[in-house]
Amino acid sequence: MPTYGVRGLAVAGASAVGAATLCYLLTALFPLVGVRMARSAAEQLDRDVLLGAVLAEVLFSVPYLLALLTAGTLVVIWTWRARKNLDAFPGAVPNLSPAWAIAGWLVPLANLVVPVRVLADLLRNSVWQRRQSWLVGVWWASWLVFLIGDRFVARAEQQRYDRLTELPRNDAEFATYVRFYEDALAPRLVPAVACLVAGIAFVVLVRRISAAQQDRLSRAVPVWPGQPVWPGRPGWPAPAAPMPVAPTSPQVPPTPGGTIGA
Repeated sequence: MPTYGVRGLAVAGASAVGAATLCYLLTALFPLVGVRMARSAAEQLDRDVLLGAVLAEVLFSVPYLLALLTAGTLVVIWTWRARKNLDAFPGAVPNLSPAWAIAGWLVPLANLVVPVRVLADLLRNSVWQRRQSWLVGVWWASWLVFLIGDRFVARAEQQRYDRLTELPRNDAEFATYVRFYEDALAPRLVPAVACLVAGIAFVVLVRRISAAQQDRLSRAVPVWPGQPVWPGRPGWPAPAAPMPVAPTSPQVPPTPGGTIGA
């Protein structure tokens, strides 16, 4: 069965997941910047400052989207390779086929259930320690809270933003933007904390699974004394000469007074 190295891909994927988590935390904390800009706009009655706050939040989101896309691509590839390696491990009994290692992340609704089953398969058949299965549950629970909470908060914020005055003219209308950013911080903390927990748990899982698989792969590769050489090329060892056979005298039937032939 073919096997795939996962150590380098695990390092890249874990780094991308960490970067995406950090970028999301920065976007979640943007109301701290937005409220300062809204107060400055209210003091100056300057709409351009409010527009600058909107553009600044968009700029905060761009690195997160890039990191998320990179992390998603690397994680899907790593999951597929790690799952394919299970087919070559004696004693491994995975519950899902390698196709689900890719489709499980991409198919709507299935991505709420399949990835946790794939990761549980990888952990159980790679590390062989059941006491670590709780880490998969922690990742899955925090991941669901992050996905659902982020969408809920984004939809609620959009509804509140649509009720604001598009072109504020007085102190009262500018003050509504200040309250908007003040009230936006607390709801964002829930998916932010869930994202942090999910990111840490997933990085730990990737590193442990990859280390266990790489250890098994390294112990299964034969160690050659030098560089491999193709048969027939210079350096290929010549076939060993046949061992000489000691001559023997022919066997003769025994006769009275004679000896047994050697």
